[in-house]
Amino acid sequence: MQEPREPLVRRYEDQRWVLDNIIRDNGPEWDQPRLQSMAAALGPEAAGDIGAIRARISKLADISPALEQAARKRVRRAEAAEAADEPVTARESWFMAANFFAAAQWSLDAVTERHLALNTAKRDAYMAYARLADHHVEAVWVPFRGAALPAWLHLPAGVGGKLPCLVSIPGMDGFKERSVALYGDPLLARGIAVLSIEGPGQYEAATLGIHASADAWSEAGTACFEYLAARSEIDAGRIAISGRSFGTLFATIALAHEARFCAGAILATCLEPGCQTIFEQASPTYKKRFMWMAGVTEEEDFEPIKRALTWVGHAERITAPFLCVAGGDDELSPLRHTEDMMGVLRGPKQLVIYEGSRHTVGGVPSTANGPSPPQLLANWLAARLTGKAMSSARWWVDGAGAVGITPY
Repeated sequence: MQEPREPLVRRYEDQRWVLDNIIRDNGPEWDQPRLQSMAAALGPEAAGDIGAIRARISKLADISPALEQAARKRVRRAEAAEAADEPVTARESWFMAANFFAAAQWSLDAVTERHLALNTAKRDAYMAYARLADHHVEAVWVPFRGAALPAWLHLPAGVGGKLPCLVSIPGMDGFKERSVALYGDPLLARGIAVLSIEGPGQYEAATLGIHASADAWSEAGTACFEYLAARSEIDAGRIAISGRSFGTLFATIALAHEARFCAGAILATCLEPGCQTIFEQASPTYKKRFMWMAGVTEEEDFEPIKRALTWVGHAERITAPFLCVAGGDDELSPLRHTEDMMGVLRGPKQLVIYEGSRHTVGGVPSTANGPSPPQLLANWLAARLTGKAMSSARWWVDGAGAVGITPY
């Protein structure tokens, strides 16, 4: 049987030696702080593992094996902890193993046997975590176009009655197993259930042949809403949607075509119509990854898909309350495109811009001294999900943490 072919991106092929040299000099976070983001979800116990992963990686080909090795070490620790009747220790290692297996899939842009084996190992580890978790975690399949989208449903512990719920969409490099933190998740702590999903083109959905496109995402929001509305634990009048990084575009399109969502919130924007900056000027790994997500291997076949990746013609429909948190110096999606999109929304809206921040909103004085972006987003969602009114405003958070507010 012929091995599936990875997307052919000319700039990636021509610059691979440059990319490997950049990784050698800068480490595996040459483009985004993906290990740092994972550490925040996994907690302090993972610090040693992440340090060892970073030390092992000196070129692109090292990324997946280094993460898989860390995952298998955590599987051994989890099994030993279960044998010793230490469920909390086992829970933590199973969660870490699932996240490391998932991250090991990131640089694999074809549905190979190894890719599928990592996906199975990830699911097995996360199911083991779910069995021991400190709150209800359930494997979910959301019906979609005759198939199903993979997700995990998290219900906050100790909260009764019908729950508000957030549909959480990760970014291009993100995955559903990382969307809800091991401990202290800001949404669960506020009594909000979370449906952490991989929609069209994302991670496990792509391995199942469900590919990314603007059209697919215009239907995905409704699929998620209807699934949740049928759940006895969920209040259908209090379902919101959120997206991070490339998930900001996906969430915006989904919200535009499902008016029953009561609010939308996005963080770290990818809102440039046609995505020229991220696909043609940033690291060529982004374009290669998204071509796999879209199910194409030739750049010419990707062009019409790329042109259709836009909020134009969608965002104008949005009337629900909307929060957007962005970096003032976003290198993957210039801020002017975010400003343009916010300008066409028809409902109450809040744009929060952090001075000096790049695409990942963090790691600069404005995020350290100003409102914490994750806490701001969680508090905003909690307010909307309890029906609190809001006024439209644009916030500018400067390096000292001061917030300048102007009305829209």
